[in-house]
Amino acid sequence: MTPAEFSRAVLCAVRGAVEGGELSVTVPERVVVRAPGGKGAGDEADLACGVALQVAKDAGRPPLEVAEVLRQRLAGVPGVAGVGVAGAGFLNVTLTGAARAGLVRSVLAQGRAYGDADGRGRVELRAAEGAGARAVVMAEALEKILPAGGAETRPGGETVRPRAIAHDWHALTTRLGPDEARWVLLRPAQGDAVRLPDRPVQRESNARFRVQYAYARTCAMTRNARDLGFAAEPADIGELGGTGAQDLALRGLYAAVAEYPAAVEAAARHRAPDRVARHLEVTADAWLRCHDMCPPLPVGEEKPSAVHRGRLALAEAAGTVLANGLHLLGISTPDRL
Repeated sequence: MTPAEFSRAVLCAVRGAVEGGELSVTVPERVVVRAPGGKGAGDEADLACGVALQVAKDAGRPPLEVAEVLRQRLAGVPGVAGVGVAGAGFLNVTLTGAARAGLVRSVLAQGRAYGDADGRGRVELRAAEGAGARAVVMAEALEKILPAGGAETRPGGETVRPRAIAHDWHALTTRLGPDEARWVLLRPAQGDAVRLPDRPVQRESNARFRVQYAYARTCAMTRNARDLGFAAEPADIGELGGTGAQDLALRGLYAAVAEYPAAVEAAARHRAPDRVARHLEVTADAWLRCHDMCPPLPVGEEKPSAVHRGRLALAEAAGTVLANGLHLLGISTPDRL
């Protein structure tokens, strides 16, 4: 279950509470559901939502009361193991092991389609006159991001007007190469200045390289596992760790994979390719941390086990997110670096 999927369940719960006379509010068009780690999120929760605070004023009731009404309705949602109320009225949701494994299985089954809302119609975007290479690259990225994020496009097309740079595309690619050039133009928000490196740095201090490297590492895991005679098999992340630190690393990677569709949707809604780039950084860092703490491959004399198969499945799901996001940005996905 992704945050986007649970968001729809929350809206259904609010609508049901209104129809059942438990709440008197206008059902919001959308609610934000995030992985834990932000305000009000519990350490053991998989998802957190502040909808009760969002509608409490309209309901004329304290957020904690609204949260309790919704908690009871959400507790019966398939895939939900438990719902708690924390802080001022945040809903903290714990998923079942089957739901966690199901998300990973769904990501692997969807492949390139994961995070793609399948928007219909051709998106018409054009660079503002005189805006230069940055506007052109941003328009190209948004032509992919808007349909993927299911964003509505304005009749007659849209004009992209980011903060301009003085360099043309030929000069940038000669200096940095096409992948690095696209990254440095798309990673900052539209209104922010672009900082151009003197040359591309092929090490993990470079976020673009780190994202591509993380993707290549997921490909290497799959190749090496094949050589060892085993393949990925999704499992509950609770069965893949051992120590508290390992569990946190696995949860962090699961959260990054789960939140990818929401990141694409937000990038489309705000016309902000930088949101995709930032999410790729989060995913890459989470995967590299998880790889170090929870190796997907047997170590030493170990034999491949269900733990390794489950960790490999989560790694391949992370690779799917990294590949799909880089594709939206027009950046290559080398399987070896």
